[in-house]
This record gives sequence, C-alpha cells and structure tokens, in this order.
Amino acid sequence: MTATETIDRLIAYGVVPVIRNSSAELAGTAVSWLREAGYGTFEITMTTPGAVGLIERLAAEGGALIGAGTVLTADAVREVVKAGARYVVSPCVVPEVATACRDLNVACLMGALTPTEVHAAVTAGADAVKIFPASTVGASHIKALRSVFPSVRFVPTGGIDAGNVATFVAAGVVCVGAGGKLVDETLVKRGDKDAILAAGRQLLDAYRAATGKA
Repeated sequence: MTATETIDRLIAYGVVPVIRNSSAELAGTAVSWLREAGYGTFEITMTTPGAVGLIERLAAEGGALIGAGTVLTADAVREVVKAGARYVVSPCVVPEVATACRDLNVACLMGALTPTEVHAAVTAGADAVKIFPASTVGASHIKALRSVFPSVRFVPTGGIDAGNVATFVAAGVVCVGAGGKLVDETLVKRGDKDAILAAGRQLLDAYRAATGKA
C-alpha cells in the first residue's frame, strides 16, 4: 500500500481513534471494542507503554489499518513501520520523520498549528497536516488556514467529539482524529464496554451525518 493509498483510506474512514492508554493491554481492549463500534483504523501512540508490540500484533491480525502516533525521530519511524504501521503521526514538525516516511513509502501526518508551521510541515513532505490541539483554536482557525493553503489536507485532533465534529467538517477537513471518551482510561479499566461502544458509535454517526457518508 502506497502513502497515497493510505491517505485515501483514512479519508474514507473519516474518524481515526487516537489510542493512548497506560498499558498495551488497556489500549488493545479499547481497539477491540472500537472495532465492534465500526472503526477501521487506529493510531497507536508511542506514549503508550508497549506501543510497538501492540502495533505489531494488531498489524498481524489484519482487518484494520494501523498507524503510529507521537513519532518524533527517524529511528522511531523505521521501528514502527517494521512493526506494521502504515502511517506515522507526529504532534509537531520534524523533517527527519517526513523524510523517513517518504523513504519507506508510508503516509506522514505532521502536527502544526500556525501558518508558519503548516508551511514547514508541507515543505518537509507531510502528506497531511494534523492540527493539534484543535480544541484550542476551533474550526474557524482551520477554515482560515484553508484559505491560504487550499490544497493541504487538514486533520484536526484533540477535543473532537460528537458535539463539534460537524463544525470541523464544515471547515473543510479531510478526516478527524479523536481520543477522549473513545479511549477513556476509567471506562476501559472497569470494563464498561457499552459506554465505549456508545461513545464510538455516537461520534461515527455524527461524522457521517455531517459528511453525508453512509
């Protein structure tokens, strides 16, 4: 799968759950439940203990597009891609990450917030720009960025939920990243699968209603 094909799949999925938990076991449980809720892709953050092993296991299982998040070095890119990640996400502009992704033909989503950072991410070779943290600037910020960067694929992450996802869709984003209730540590620890399923389905339904996707 090429980087372009991966981006196309992320756009088709629409919502990318950002998996960040205190253990690989809890993160794996969250992924399993969210798959039942209808999700087909997952960003496993490197801040989760045992993240690389989890990426390897999920990639080997198949049936979902697995990416790695909070990737900050070229060495980390090579490690997660070897484990099976098909896209790499960074919270900031790290040119060596984009270069390593390009060398390995995996998609790169690079974090930015300001026009200068967006330009730096695109110049570095990012396939899409992750606006993070999106909740601090809102959808109007992304709409303004799109007016000067009309060809850039924007992916807001941070604070996205069923109540505000429509405003981000209206701003012209290509997909969204979401954590929060989808991977709520307390809910996962106590085994409240129904609450995770409900939150997951609510966000997917809201996104699909906003985009008109079935």
